[in-house]
Amino acid sequence: MGVKDFADPLLGGRFSGSVTTAALLLFLALVLVVSGVRSIRSISARRTFIAENNCKPAPAWPQKDPFLALDFIQKGLANFRQKKFLDGWTKYYEDLGPTFTTKSAGMLYINTIDPENIKTVLATRFRDFSLAERVEIMGPLLGRGIFVTDGDEWAHSRALLRPNFAKEQVADLGMIDRHFSDLMALLRPHAADGTTVALQPLLMRMTMDTATEFLFGQSTRTLSVEQADSAGNAFSRAFQFSLNEMAHLFRLGPFRILRRQSRELKDSHDICRAYVDGFVDEAWAWKQGGKTDGRTNFLRELVESTDNKQKVRDELLNILIAGRDTVASVLGSLFRVLAQRPEIWAKVRAEVAQFEGELPRYEQLRDLKYAKYCINEALRLWPAVPMNGRLAVRDTVLPRGGGPNGDEPVYVPKGSLVNYSVYSMHRRADFYGADAEEFRPERWESRIQGWQYLPFNGGPRICLGQQYALTEMLVVLVRFAQEFSHIESRESTPWQEELHLTVQPANGVQVALTAAKTA
Repeated sequence: MGVKDFADPLLGGRFSGSVTTAALLLFLALVLVVSGVRSIRSISARRTFIAENNCKPAPAWPQKDPFLALDFIQKGLANFRQKKFLDGWTKYYEDLGPTFTTKSAGMLYINTIDPENIKTVLATRFRDFSLAERVEIMGPLLGRGIFVTDGDEWAHSRALLRPNFAKEQVADLGMIDRHFSDLMALLRPHAADGTTVALQPLLMRMTMDTATEFLFGQSTRTLSVEQADSAGNAFSRAFQFSLNEMAHLFRLGPFRILRRQSRELKDSHDICRAYVDGFVDEAWAWKQGGKTDGRTNFLRELVESTDNKQKVRDELLNILIAGRDTVASVLGSLFRVLAQRPEIWAKVRAEVAQFEGELPRYEQLRDLKYAKYCINEALRLWPAVPMNGRLAVRDTVLPRGGGPNGDEPVYVPKGSLVNYSVYSMHRRADFYGADAEEFRPERWESRIQGWQYLPFNGGPRICLGQQYALTEMLVVLVRFAQEFSHIESRESTPWQEELHLTVQPANGVQVALTAAKTA
């Protein structure tokens, strides 16, 4: 065979093709070898990590479907439809212990109601965790605000917002009382004729009005009949629709990729952003125009601290979620139980009688004992944000939940999700006694708060607006006690959940009101 044989196009093609195939096979073999070596090293490193930290496995929920956990998901959906999703989780913990695991679509979920584990996630090993899917789900509306950022960006948001929750702003009881007067204008006719009224939607409207005035310096006035078709009402409806859609995406878990964003959701986001942008533009004009009127509010304080308009808008939308939903949700559950427990309502009214129908000062409000016990107990049984979670950004450890007695560390691999249920933890009989499911304000007479009581989260991300929320709840409770001698429940069923991003009582809190006699 001569040299010219190799020059033959046909033979040369076969030779070239053989070389290419061999090279490709060699490359694939090398990739597999490298991947295998890395996998072995990773497994070895994890085994070493587990051994060094004395980790033991936590109990696992008995899944029939080990891949997608469809049986677990179906059970959760059934509980949700029956308005007992949260109680379903409480039952899981009763059956399996304070910490257990589930798996779905290749992801490990570690579920816990152990205070030490929650403390580890939120504080001790804070930097080992991120916000998980919250950024993906809430970001389209909330942008890069405090609830959807981590690390340095989150720290910057918190530093920017913290000064605006100073006592002088939180203590503006007159602003809250003005909007309570709007609520009373709608409630008094029902008290006069004894007709049933749904409190929950009215409380949601009132807290939207107070939160927007606190944040923007101007209220949506959704309780005002004169503004029924206003931009504020359109914003309120769009905001609620957006939050409901977010909640649905959270419930879908990894299957949310199958749900496309609707036109209605996009339009709702646009309405929300445009509404808030209007106030931001006004604040910018005030800042650049020399601040001539001298009045200040949360938004104006914010624009003094940054030149980034979008950042200001994002932060306002983030804070608005907490400012509206937390207060209204808890108050709804509180008034529902007070309508069923007249002896407790009588004690609240007796304590409030000292103010003789007048709005108390901030210092007087903070000195109330029994009213605060009632609010603490409502926050315990019906925390506004009943469940939460964090994604592990590196291999880490929870201190408890592993081993036969549940008192040994649990390995948390990078990429796994730690879910914690404040709702279920607040019902643990070993923390709150055999009557943990009962509304009993007196338990707070000797209560020492710790990580087993977390209505406002804990650690570096503890709620900035906690004092504002507690203050508004107290003002509304005091004013209700001054205005109404009796609250009668018009519901025959026990408390049931209406679960979105926050939880509130289903059925709207149907009550009848009796006006208090004036001197």
